[in-house]
Amino acid sequence: MTCLRIAKPILLTTTPLGVGLGLVEAAGVGTWLLVLMLVLLGFISAATWYTVSRLRRERRTGAGAGRPDA
Repeated sequence: MTCLRIAKPILLTTTPLGVGLGLVEAAGVGTWLLVLMLVLLGFISAATWYTVSRLRRERRTGAGAGRPDA
């Protein structure tokens, strides 16, 4: 069985489109729902940024090299 190389590009294009269309639909339902969705996206983005920056910092300093994976 061969590796399907189409899944990653499809996900990389459809996810932002789906989020954008979801925000448009939320604005149609009510401004309060749009605000709630934007706050949720902000929290998710901040958590992702924090995780990536911490992993990069640990990899750069070698802080996690001696710990077993748990």
